Amino acid sequence: MVNKTIIVSNRLPVKIVEENGEYLLSPSEGGLATGLGSVYKKGDNIWVGWPGIEVPEDRQQEVTEKLAELNLIPVFLTPDEINLYYEGFSNEVLWPVFHYMVTYAHFEQTYWDFYQSVNDKFKAVVTAQLNEGDTVWVHDYQLLLLPQLIRDAQPHVTIGFFQHIPFPSYEMFRLIPWREELIGGMFGADLLGFHTFDDVRHFLSAASRLSTAKVSNNVITYKDRQVVVEAFPMGIDANKFESLTHDPVVAEHVVSLKETMQECKIILTIDRLDYSKGILQRLQAYELLLETHPEYIEQLSLYMIVVPSRDTVAQYRELKDQIDQLVGNINAHFRTLNWLPVHYFYRSFPVEFLSALYYTADICLVTPMRDGMNLVSKEYVASRAGNTGVLILSEMAGASKELNDALIVNPNNIGDVMRAIVEAINMPVEEQKRRMSVMRGIVKKFDIHLWVKNFMDKLDEVKQMQESLLTKHAVKAIREQIGVAYAKAADRYIFLDYDGTLVGFNGDIDKASPDKELYDILEQLAADPANQVVIVSGRRHETLESWFGHLKIGLIAEHGAWQKHYQQEWKSLPLLTNRWKQEISAVLDTYTDRTPGSFIEEKSYSLVWHYRKVEEGLGELRANEIINHLGATVADKGLQMMPGNKVIEFKNIEVNKGKAALAWLYGSHPDFVIALGDDHTDEDIFKALKPEDYTIKVGSNISAARYYLRDFVEVREFLKTLSKS
Repeated sequence: MVNKTIIVSNRLPVKIVEENGEYLLSPSEGGLATGLGSVYKKGDNIWVGWPGIEVPEDRQQEVTEKLAELNLIPVFLTPDEINLYYEGFSNEVLWPVFHYMVTYAHFEQTYWDFYQSVNDKFKAVVTAQLNEGDTVWVHDYQLLLLPQLIRDAQPHVTIGFFQHIPFPSYEMFRLIPWREELIGGMFGADLLGFHTFDDVRHFLSAASRLSTAKVSNNVITYKDRQVVVEAFPMGIDANKFESLTHDPVVAEHVVSLKETMQECKIILTIDRLDYSKGILQRLQAYELLLETHPEYIEQLSLYMIVVPSRDTVAQYRELKDQIDQLVGNINAHFRTLNWLPVHYFYRSFPVEFLSALYYTADICLVTPMRDGMNLVSKEYVASRAGNTGVLILSEMAGASKELNDALIVNPNNIGDVMRAIVEAINMPVEEQKRRMSVMRGIVKKFDIHLWVKNFMDKLDEVKQMQESLLTKHAVKAIREQIGVAYAKAADRYIFLDYDGTLVGFNGDIDKASPDKELYDILEQLAADPANQVVIVSGRRHETLESWFGHLKIGLIAEHGAWQKHYQQEWKSLPLLTNRWKQEISAVLDTYTDRTPGSFIEEKSYSLVWHYRKVEEGLGELRANEIINHLGATVADKGLQMMPGNKVIEFKNIEVNKGKAALAWLYGSHPDFVIALGDDHTDEDIFKALKPEDYTIKVGSNISAARYYLRDFVEVREFLKTLSKS
């Protein structure tokens, strides 16, 4: 059976209208619909979403059949659902908070109830279509709960999620009463995509503070699953916009525009009606320009298109009134007999007319207060076939991270925007061409098709990584197989971590000393002349000496900083320094003072911050704060910071359990090697040993090890059976 891809978004990529009792379908021209056309129109792939119109129950079957011909599957919503889930929670909670306009947010319980139930409705439709091996790609903020809902129904499915609007900083996001549930919903995905690295950073910060997830670089480990978070700047169909400039309909529009405007330079702005778009501030900047630079009167025209949106909502209606008023004031104040400063259209236009505007406009002014990407800026660039024209772009739009040859402005600084317009008017053609050709190259290369490909490729890669790190439970058959290999071998090395592997976890590190059962197991293993037993621990060498110095075993302490062969002296790694400790220690002291139950353990060449006695949740929170605080310092000083089981350890980068184990094996050729460990630091041993060696992770099935055991009790039972075989 062929695996399929299921795309899920709030809206389906079609427009449906009812005419004379018949439903007529026409495909949408949106950027996303274009890009994903290459996916959902192929084979068995489908797109699930709301058709954008209320369909009475008795006609739903008919609409479903019509949509099925286009590989589309509808989720029918009632007026209440549209009102409370979409207009309510999505657009009156998530939209304002994610765009940093918190004062516009209404945290209504009924909105949340409907948001949950509609996400559940989407889940029912998706899972009805879902088979083993399929891939689901969920889009945008209306469906943040959906990834985990699908994951609960089908744990092994591959799920990608992409957010098309910004992700706010933790300080903003935490204001939402249902923030933990939203983060938890997103964790259901295998790959989370955002437009910019800033959005990625904000999400990782919120994830680490609002959940028990462990964050390492851009990988989140949560409930024994790994989720990768990555930036994928979305592109447009650049070829479509470039080829439109040769379209005869576009050419006609261009001629009439040039006739209307005559010698005036055209400044173009195109937005949907929204408070995040900075439309008022842009008009104020233009007004300031005409006031302070009267020489530009009759030389410029602002061509402003505002696409209607949600104007039944009070804030949007109010915004439209303010725009109407400001445009009216500017035109009344500055117009002359044969010149109008602002040509303002509150309507949408066909793409051919927009293309003509892009082609003719000397300047494109894109100054949102906050925008996930903003594709208007890219459409303008793609349409500039002659490489002339100037793009003025807000630093708050995701596109500014790529199109940095635009004139970048702070949209809140009206003077800054005005000065950019003056610079654009006077920019020499050579400079226009230099800047525009660089931007055109970027827009052409990183188009919508590459965006889709990059996301899907990364999703495959994440799935492979997850599978390669999923370790098999060492069930009876595997333990017996290892026992057989052990019995046959004549020269064996057994590397054992201590805390969490040979003994359980104790709130007091001094109480986790070995008991009689453990001594018996180790003595029995060490008594076999074919065995070299080595304890590899993060503990201080003095502690290991007092506990195990009398046994016939090898000891590696402080993750490899100290080593001792049986009946020999302790040796430390050469050239290690501990001068860095003072600075790190000073920072850790401040966190220890603020975190009851935490303490610092000092070893010869490392410092450990323990939080095993700290209240659940607070320890994890502080640990993440320490990691964020000391990340740069650690890198500068050539140190390694290792988050482990209720600890964070700081040590010299040369100190590594894997290197220590390889040094121990140097020059020998054993026919049986086994290593067991429960911690982040033990991964170094698992990676350093050969693929055929036996590596066992304790307590987790995410590891570079080949197998895992659940806890120290299983480890002890396993070691007992080994010594008997």
